[in-house]
Amino acid sequence: MNTKPPRITGPTLKVLREFVNRPADRLSGIEISRSTGLASGTLYPILFRLEEAGWLESEWEEVVPTQVKRPRRRLYRTTALGEANARASFREFFSRMPEFAI
Repeated sequence: MNTKPPRITGPTLKVLREFVNRPADRLSGIEISRSTGLASGTLYPILFRLEEAGWLESEWEEVVPTQVKRPRRRLYRTTALGEANARASFREFFSRMPEFAI
C-alpha cells in the first residue's frame, strides 16, 4: 500500500462519487465506466491508484466464466479510509468551487 494520497482530479471525483453514493456495494469497472462515462484507459489507472492508497479494496467475483458467458470481474469497494477521504475530497472541492455545490 502506498502512503501517498492519490491526486484528486475531475475523473477521480467521478469515480469516488460512485462509491460514496453506493458505499455498501461492490462495483465492477464496467459499472463505473458506464455510470461515469470514463474510458477504461482513464478509469483503471484511477482505480489502481485508489487501491494503492488504501482507499479501495478489490477482489475477483466468484463465478465460473463459462456459466456466465463472460470473464470474471474485479469488484471494488471503499475502505473506511477511502470513505472518509472521499467525503473530505468532496468537501474540499465544493469549498473551492461553491458554484458546483448542490
